[in-house]
Amino acid sequence: MLNINKNQIVMRKIFALLALSLLLALAQQGIACTNYLVTKGASADGSTMVSYAADSHIRYGELYFRPRGTWPAGTMVTLYDRGTAKPLGQIPQAPETYQVIGFMNEYQVAIGETTFDGRSELFDSTGIVDYGSLMFLALQRSKTAREAIKVMAELVEKYGYASTGESFSIGDPNEVWIMELIGKGTDLKKDKKTKQMYNANKGAVWVAIRIPDGYISSHANHARITTFPLESEKNSISSKNLDQINNPEVEVVYSHDVISFARTQKYFEGADSEFSFSDTYAPLSFDAARFCEMRVWTMFNSVNSDMAKYWDYAKGIDLKNRMPLYIKPDRKLTPQDLMSFKRNYLQGTELDMSQDAGAGPFGLPYRWRTLTWDYQGKTYFNERATATQQTGFSFIAQMRSWLPNPIGGIFWFGVDDASTTVYMPIYCAINRVPETLAEGNGDMLTYSPTSGFWAFNRVAHFAYLFYNRVMPDVKKAQSELENKFAAYTPAIDAAAQKLWETNPELAVDFLTDYSVNTANSTVARWNELSNFLLVKY
Repeated sequence: MLNINKNQIVMRKIFALLALSLLLALAQQGIACTNYLVTKGASADGSTMVSYAADSHIRYGELYFRPRGTWPAGTMVTLYDRGTAKPLGQIPQAPETYQVIGFMNEYQVAIGETTFDGRSELFDSTGIVDYGSLMFLALQRSKTAREAIKVMAELVEKYGYASTGESFSIGDPNEVWIMELIGKGTDLKKDKKTKQMYNANKGAVWVAIRIPDGYISSHANHARITTFPLESEKNSISSKNLDQINNPEVEVVYSHDVISFARTQKYFEGADSEFSFSDTYAPLSFDAARFCEMRVWTMFNSVNSDMAKYWDYAKGIDLKNRMPLYIKPDRKLTPQDLMSFKRNYLQGTELDMSQDAGAGPFGLPYRWRTLTWDYQGKTYFNERATATQQTGFSFIAQMRSWLPNPIGGIFWFGVDDASTTVYMPIYCAINRVPETLAEGNGDMLTYSPTSGFWAFNRVAHFAYLFYNRVMPDVKKAQSELENKFAAYTPAIDAAAQKLWETNPELAVDFLTDYSVNTANSTVARWNELSNFLLVKY
């Protein structure tokens, strides 16, 4: 089975017991999640980085663990919808699967995503591989980002795509890619020989672009790939030549029918060179700019002094002045920079939510759902900032090419709201998961005193009551821990390398002990902080 355990039962319980609130939540899914992508030349130490925030009202923060495995011929994998836990179908298991911690595998391949929905008529009701299955399957079957793109493309082509539009961040120790994908709808036909019904539009249209070295990118629930070089030009191939994807000169890969299908659907009529994936399959709107591109702008603006010219675009005022897919930062970035970007609530701008009337007496930069509402014939809205109360978990995956894979990959993992979490270093090859982050230790309807999610959730909710009074204490504890982990990393790396030279198994045990003990002690520290805050305030 894939990604199936007690969580599937819990998800069904949640949908049964909280139907009304979940309907409201699902209505907001199109504006959830924020990703950052950093290339080697844009990072302070030469690592690549991919980040992800799982912003969902129903997502419980826990650290997924899928150990390496070998599988006999005939083994099948059951695929489930990541949002509802509904079984979608089965596909053959790969002969060998790689270990996955969270959304990073033992070869330092990491994947994140954000949903952009796109044209609603392109949802394939017959597909069985949803966005979650794509991520886990690709991680279990790929040693590089390019291999992951190939796996994902082949899976949707063969089994159909069961989600709406999706942007994926895909990274390995050397490269970072963005891949945007959407289904082709449902066109049922009857096979003349078998008399069985099939979807003539099975599959997906997609584009994948390598972010140039020295640049960064981001996506936040809206498709960001516009025009791209075609196969007739340099460094680009279509899916008909997917076997060439490992050619290092290839920088763009796309489905062979991404343009022709758009023409068939009457979405596009211009020259092939003018084709824009985003404008065709997820047309830009005020909502897409203000609620989604705004989060990209805040990250770009933090590291590039030339972003003021896109402020009106981010506000949804000037939609013709689109931000580029990637930019060159003014400085080199660290994992700690990405952690800080996750905590943005538009501070320093005219839209700072801690300064408006909704902030209340304690400057709260959060607004409870729904995001938009109607009053006397007009629609009003709150801002959708990067930091949000409905985050289940978030991560910064750091991949380092100069180290052995078990040492090179660090999965900086935090549960609950990014503003009040602590990102804990989890090395990618550990052989067990911290008890405080383990799957099954509590759930969205079951409190556990040893659960990291509930410890961080409790502190976050206390902060929401007296935000500008409580947050200084939270930030102090947060920075103490995260700065300590950053300072420890070179020493941990060096010790692990020394062990690796003579005993790789012992090196993995050492990294496991460090990751487990660090996570468990962090959760213990947060429980202490919770008690302190209760007494103080």
